Amino acid sequence: MNRADQQIFEKIAFEHVDRLFGTALKLTRNSAEAEDLVQETFTRAFQHFDQFEQGTNFKAWIFRILVNTYINGYRRKERAPVLVDFTEMEPVYEEAAQETSFLNQPAESLYDLLDDEVKQALERLPEEYRMVLLLASVEGFSYEEIAKMVGCPIGTVMSRLFRARALMRKSLVEYARERGLREKK
Repeated sequence: MNRADQQIFEKIAFEHVDRLFGTALKLTRNSAEAEDLVQETFTRAFQHFDQFEQGTNFKAWIFRILVNTYINGYRRKERAPVLVDFTEMEPVYEEAAQETSFLNQPAESLYDLLDDEVKQALERLPEEYRMVLLLASVEGFSYEEIAKMVGCPIGTVMSRLFRARALMRKSLVEYARERGLREKK
């Protein structure tokens, strides 16, 4: 890649770093893993920037790389045995709990404005439903863009989104009643 292409990549790619990190954080549920995922996404995007068609939707292209990288890593983790040294866990947890640097936080998004109960309901969704709901409702991608990102037909995206919303409604019935958003029975 020549210097001019590198500068073009840097200019358009870094506009999306906060949104990528925010989505990665919601997918991985872990700040360090989210940082690794974003770094891997940028590495892959940089390596394959020659395949990006100028004038098309760069945001959709780089988010597709993020989602594919996450899915590949998720599948790899499922096959690998989990090894935990519990003597090392407590100090790491305490350090993470005390870390309050605002520099590591993603830009405020719709997700940041949600109540804890709504976030918890979102976290309980099956992975494929949660991912589609986040990409559609929080990141604002179209069904077609999401279908390309997750590698499934548009109909499957629509079905997953429908099911995700139905599960969210079911989980949040009482929440809605308490806030007067639904009639009390």
